[in-house]
Amino acid sequence: MHYARSSELLAHVRWTPRIAILLLAVILCLGMTNSQNNQARSPSEVVRDFYKAMREHRFRDAWAMTVYKAAVELLTAEEMEDLRPTFEERASKIPEQVEITGEQISGNIATVFVKLPASESTPQITSQPATLINSGGVWIIGTEADEALVKKAGRRYFLDALISANQGAVEDLLKSLIGIESIYAQQHNGAFGDLPTLIKAGLISDDVGDPKAIGYNFRIIVASDGKSFTAAAEPARYGHTGKLSYWIDQTGNLKNADSGGKPLSPGK
Repeated sequence: MHYARSSELLAHVRWTPRIAILLLAVILCLGMTNSQNNQARSPSEVVRDFYKAMREHRFRDAWAMTVYKAAVELLTAEEMEDLRPTFEERASKIPEQVEITGEQISGNIATVFVKLPASESTPQITSQPATLINSGGVWIIGTEADEALVKKAGRRYFLDALISANQGAVEDLLKSLIGIESIYAQQHNGAFGDLPTLIKAGLISDDVGDPKAIGYNFRIIVASDGKSFTAAAEPARYGHTGKLSYWIDQTGNLKNADSGGKPLSPGK
């Protein structure tokens, strides 16, 4: 109703050049004010807002305040979900109370000093500097070197990092599986255990059975006599959570290849 009345009033306004110029000036002034408000955040305020967004799991908002903006702004909702466990892990390391003790600005580079409370990993209070650069009149977290790398990789930056991390973790898991199965076999008359059995025995984390947690479908197949086993892993989402497929047996013979996300056979 208010909009209708406003429209009716505007319809009867005599649009003289003077009124039009004044209106344009007001609009430009408002636009400049909004722009200045967006750009007026100091380096310390940017760092504080970044930590707040991360703690609240507003990851897209958080990374938009950094040189990693180009790595997340074009990601799909599904790709953000693939990255969520990694982002949540980073967010979990941020203390509830972030105390900023000062900042230094030199040209287009700023350093913000963040006071970190004592924790189990760091029993003493420490200060962690955060580097920012001024990009287009706006302070963003990161360095010019990192910004160049992110711009080159684009939306693949975090996705490729996730793939590399997942593949490294799965390969390490498969290599350690030989020792884990050996321990289990010593306690069970030489018989090996499948994945649920090893998880129940506390020898493997239950995250290994969750494709969303490790980015891979992982399984262990034990022979009917219990004297041999094979283990295999394929990307939960090929090209997003991993590219290589893996296979290993009780001898430690480990194989990996890009098979388009399909299982590897022993002969490959």
